[in-house]
Amino acid sequence: MPCCIPPSCIILPGTRNIDQTHSPQLESWVASANHPDCEFPIQNLPWGTFRKPGQEQSLPGIAIGDRILDASSAFGVESLAAVMAQPRERRIALRRVISRYLSEYQTGADRNLTALAEAELLLPCSIGDFTDFYASLHHATNVGTMFRPADPLFPNYKWVPIAYHGRASSVVVSGTPVRRPSGQIRQGQFARTERLDYELELGAFIGPGNQQGAPIPIAEAEDHLFGVCLLNDWSARDIQAWEYQPLGPFLAKNFATTISPWIVTLEALEPFRCDPEPRPPRDPPPLDYLSQTAPGAFRIALEAWLRTAQMPEPIRISHSQVASLYWTLGQMITHHTSNGCPLKPGDLIGSGTVSGPQKENRGCLLELTWRGTDPLSLPNGETRQFLEDGDEVIFRGRCEAPGYRSIGFGSARGMITNESAS
Repeated sequence: MPCCIPPSCIILPGTRNIDQTHSPQLESWVASANHPDCEFPIQNLPWGTFRKPGQEQSLPGIAIGDRILDASSAFGVESLAAVMAQPRERRIALRRVISRYLSEYQTGADRNLTALAEAELLLPCSIGDFTDFYASLHHATNVGTMFRPADPLFPNYKWVPIAYHGRASSVVVSGTPVRRPSGQIRQGQFARTERLDYELELGAFIGPGNQQGAPIPIAEAEDHLFGVCLLNDWSARDIQAWEYQPLGPFLAKNFATTISPWIVTLEALEPFRCDPEPRPPRDPPPLDYLSQTAPGAFRIALEAWLRTAQMPEPIRISHSQVASLYWTLGQMITHHTSNGCPLKPGDLIGSGTVSGPQKENRGCLLELTWRGTDPLSLPNGETRQFLEDGDEVIFRGRCEAPGYRSIGFGSARGMITNESAS
């Protein structure tokens, strides 16, 4: 990557990764970034890929306030994939260079900015592979209780991170319409799904990755985590119920997965690091290869909002906390590679539905409406068991911690349509 990084900015692996770029007093010459409610202050610096108005070329960019900094013209970055592939110490160094650039104005620097509202936001990178985990104990217990009330969790759940391999070709960026899929919904019947659902998840993009046959140790797992985004793993529950045995999810999930356009880097998340939710006392400890000594969770609050054709203002229908996941992102990466499976820069991992202990923490309609038996009541008198055509689901995320500037994720949104693809 032809990017000028002063040697003095490169830090050694293993040193503390909270530095001057996280200072709550730091401000940018981009005035909108200094507003208290701004999702993209200078302490965030999330990466994405965009097009300028009237241009075809896709460019790597960094969100700052209500602007996008063109990283190709400012720093010579060829693509976001090139940044992802760099070792973590070089990514930290580049973050420091970007932070200094945006805090110390130089003549002509504003020429590298594009108004966020005028840009076309694209998928951050070409996604080679997509794996979706099932890491929320609350979600797994709720779903299991619906179908197996006497024994909701399978015996392996508390021993091994469960996942399935998704379809990278159907991952779409926020704002892309989601076509209601068809499939086999019961014996002898092929039809449009009647039980379309969302799943509130965190997505994680892989950084350098590993060679085939070379597992990533848990102590090094986060070196291969570039950053996170919002992720909606759309699900057709009636198709899923008919097809998932014996090999798990297939057509019920691979028709569309929506992600937010901005990737909040691991470095931006450092002030929000915390211990994961304590495991129940009688649960088995993780096996040695999954055992973490440092705090491996993050204070990331997620929200799901719903707008209907008859209700123009969206309402929040659930909220949950990433720190409540039973398995951390580091454990997911280590387990994924434990058999020698190679991960590549830009590969995408999903956390699985992020739910919590209370009803308002349930991360999908399957849980919120308890399989449709307890419909969701909306302020305008409508009810929902599952999603209807014209419904728009909007995910939002936020990180907050005492003594640090709050950062946001933007949004991941998709509207349900019954129209055929053009």
